[in-house]
Amino acid sequence: MEQLTLTEKNGANYILLELAGNVNSYTATEFQNKVYDYIQRTNVVLDMTEVETIDSTGIGIIMAGFNDGLDSGKKLYLLNPSPAVRESIDATGFSDTFYFIHSVTEVA
Repeated sequence: MEQLTLTEKNGANYILLELAGNVNSYTATEFQNKVYDYIQRTNVVLDMTEVETIDSTGIGIIMAGFNDGLDSGKKLYLLNPSPAVRESIDATGFSDTFYFIHSVTEVA
């Protein structure tokens, strides 16, 4: 069975969501709810180091969260996306749109 584990950590000016497993239409509900809620209040960092697969549902959540952040004056960052995540984002043609970081110290 496919699973997605989310771990939350609070930073000075962000919430870090560590994701592990598969992000798809079966596992994305909690991820979606958290991203859409948190991006209204603070910057969101998605640690995607341990994401094994991501489908169009997961990419859509990231894109919507990014856009919601622009509307609310917050930023959504992608921390160390796994090769599978990077490949999926590159396939969308929006790689230059997102904020990719290697450390939470890069959160502005």
